Amino acid sequence: MAQMNMIQALNSAMDVMLDRDRSVVIIGEDVGYFGGVFRCTDGLQRKYGEHRVIDAPIAEGGIVATAIGMGVNGLRPIAEIQFADYIYPGFDQIVSELARLRYRSAGDFWSPVTIRTPCGGGIRGGQTHSQSPEGIFTHVSGLRVVMPSNPYDAKGLLISCIESDDPVVFFEPKRIYNGPFDGDPDKPAIPWSTHAKGEVPDGHYTIPLGLAEIVETGSEITIITYGTMVHVSQAAAKTAGIDAEIIDVRSLAPLDVDTLVASVKKTGRCLIVHEATRFSGFGAELAATIQEECFWNLEAPIGRVAGWDTPYPHAFEWEYFPGQKRVIAALSNIMEAK
Repeated sequence: MAQMNMIQALNSAMDVMLDRDRSVVIIGEDVGYFGGVFRCTDGLQRKYGEHRVIDAPIAEGGIVATAIGMGVNGLRPIAEIQFADYIYPGFDQIVSELARLRYRSAGDFWSPVTIRTPCGGGIRGGQTHSQSPEGIFTHVSGLRVVMPSNPYDAKGLLISCIESDDPVVFFEPKRIYNGPFDGDPDKPAIPWSTHAKGEVPDGHYTIPLGLAEIVETGSEITIITYGTMVHVSQAAAKTAGIDAEIIDVRSLAPLDVDTLVASVKKTGRCLIVHEATRFSGFGAELAATIQEECFWNLEAPIGRVAGWDTPYPHAFEWEYFPGQKRVIAALSNIMEAK
């Protein structure tokens, strides 16, 4: 076991798989010589060669299309899109080709592509380097969508994605790439958020796709969240002194409905927290599911805290970012509801 942040854990996952399976390759912008813009692939090209870790032109559609072809021909490609904001030029390839390949060929062909991409704010990247488009991809039949919240999960889930025969879009929250913070972006880390850095096994291990994790057990309210917002929610519940059960969705598609429903039936109250814009965000699907399955158990309306329905701002990043204050206010409203 070693202490790792998320960048190190992701690098370790790819290192393990490149060593373990010669069909695994990496392709993307600056993933080789440069080691990736966030250094997630640092050292891998030196270790495994340019034919295994491949620097690609700035052409996201070409990166995805090449990865699809690799997958059809027996490889297991990991395609990196440098920022989630730049995934849209490859959107048609992902939706029209990758996600539908097995269905349209009646199972004769498939392409086990894992698309890695950093998402969310936290680096003052503004509207073109801070988006959280995960909800768009959960709408696409044939895709798995994953977002980890800590290094241990990041490595285990990424290995599972690479080994899966299904195509996966694997979102990596930039705000917690380098370790813990306290949910308030302008203050130092506090003890309960060290979940963002921790012990990670050196070798191969997997975390099954499609399973949520109960991060904190509680009895008063269920907070359903994922990615960076797991840490914000933990900090907010602690600050507010509320006995919240916090569930890290981890696998957005397929969704672990059973774990979510069991928790809300126990607590009777539910708050959904995500960084992406609120309108038509993934939280809407979560709220609909909880309402359908838990209506007679709910003691208050389901709450949502999310990003504003605007482009991600630069100068006012922390006003947009769903921080502790907004989560605490939502928790208070739900707890006071009769």
